[in-house]
Amino acid sequence: MDKLAVYLLALLLVGCAANSGVVQTGQDSFMVSRQAATGFSGSGNLKAEAITEANQYCISRNKAVQVMGASEAQPPFILGNYPKAEVQFKCI
Repeated sequence: MDKLAVYLLALLLVGCAANSGVVQTGQDSFMVSRQAATGFSGSGNLKAEAITEANQYCISRNKAVQVMGASEAQPPFILGNYPKAEVQFKCI
């Protein structure tokens, strides 16, 4: 029974991670965000994953990514304020 409880808890935590996917924010402007499921991971990897997704999005349109800005959630990472990274970009 203990293994089942651990499995369900892990599944619940993984389900809380958020990825916005690429969202158009204006003419030729886009945003992508990543949020961790817990406060135990850093936002550096999240930012790298978001930039990678932005790059892949632009490459699929035969363009290059131009990062216009990036932001990260600030600690303390408790009570739902989990590590988060957001990247604004254009495909040029």
